[in-house]
Amino acid sequence: MPEGHDSGKDPGKKERRFINEKVVKPPISRRSIALRLAMSLCAAVVLGVVAGVSFVVAKPFVERYLGPEEPQNETISIPKDELTEPVVVSEPVPTEPEVESEPIEEQVQSVMENYDFTVDDLNSMLAGLRAEMQEAAKGIVAVHSVQQDVDWFNNPVETTGLYAGAVIARTEQEILILTPDAAVESADSIKVTIDDVDVDGRMKQKDATTGMAIVYVDVAALDADMLNSIGVLTLGNSYSVREGDLVVAVGCPAGVIHSMDYGFISYTFRSAEIVDGTVREFYTDVMANSEKGTFLLNTSGELIGWIRGDVPGTNGRVAEVMGISDYKGILERLSNGLAAPLFGIVGQEVTQSMSESGLPDGIYVLSAPADSPAYNAGIQNGDIITSIDGSGIATIREFQNLVDGLEVGQLVNVTVERNGREEYTQLQFQVSIGAR
Repeated sequence: MPEGHDSGKDPGKKERRFINEKVVKPPISRRSIALRLAMSLCAAVVLGVVAGVSFVVAKPFVERYLGPEEPQNETISIPKDELTEPVVVSEPVPTEPEVESEPIEEQVQSVMENYDFTVDDLNSMLAGLRAEMQEAAKGIVAVHSVQQDVDWFNNPVETTGLYAGAVIARTEQEILILTPDAAVESADSIKVTIDDVDVDGRMKQKDATTGMAIVYVDVAALDADMLNSIGVLTLGNSYSVREGDLVVAVGCPAGVIHSMDYGFISYTFRSAEIVDGTVREFYTDVMANSEKGTFLLNTSGELIGWIRGDVPGTNGRVAEVMGISDYKGILERLSNGLAAPLFGIVGQEVTQSMSESGLPDGIYVLSAPADSPAYNAGIQNGDIITSIDGSGIATIREFQNLVDGLEVGQLVNVTVERNGREEYTQLQFQVSIGAR
């Protein structure tokens, strides 16, 4: 290129620019907006339908390989009863002068003596009670304890024990049955007979202290007819039971499931001592079989207790009944699969006369059964428990309520007064709460 030649732009020429264009979208009309919203809504509906159909189609295959989703069991709640004593009703004060007349007792006696009672009268009196009991009897089922074994020739042998069970609760998933713990103690499997059909049962929890257990049946294993044939016994208030009350024994009073007997309460024992508290017991003259399960109902068909055994010295003619009101706290735990707590003493509260003789206020330990939590911690007969975890205890009911609120495995600090040579000495123990 020649020297001095400028390779730049020619200054004599004007610079030209290309035309720049900008595309501007036209404004969206209301009709377009509505059309787009409608299309989006239709797309969402279609996708929702497709997802729902896919879930329904895929669910059986997922459950087949992964198993169905486990339903959450409903928590059982059993309201507690208030301890009440009979109310004394005072005579009304007459507002007008009384007209002399034959006393009401003499009038009733006169009518009764002159009335000619017949068998029809007796049947009429019992008809209502009989109907009530037949309805309540729907809450009684048979529980089979099945044990597998072999004989001398190595042949399989199946042994079955038969017990009565009382249906005490029903949820959407389970039917709960109260039965003697012998029905589950050594059982390889449990069967429950409902409407003449045997279904599988399982143990929920048991209480060795009272010899009772809770067995449950899955509602899903029962058809509609079986569900309709089952009744649920209402839990009554055993604190209201009095001497002379008419009661009905159901379950296995005659040694046969679904047998029944009538009787009367002959005695009420308000403070029967058991492990970790006291209970209200009754004596009754009904037939009873405590080993197979006999339950006591009031005339309203409510469950008020169960037979624990025969009263000593009565040759089996009088049965001992444990009232249900003192047991409802433990029964609630067992129904929810929780073990009942065990402290492990038989005691009584220090009475006023005992206190006046120099004993500290608290729970006097009558006995601490061997291998119980209290015994293993070092608590002895004659000790007086004054507090647990800082909570003072003066009555047996306070002690019982406190123990019922503890958890199995919980460590509690127990303050004890122990009698020495000259005076009581305060000692501290740590008790690991066991299971009943």
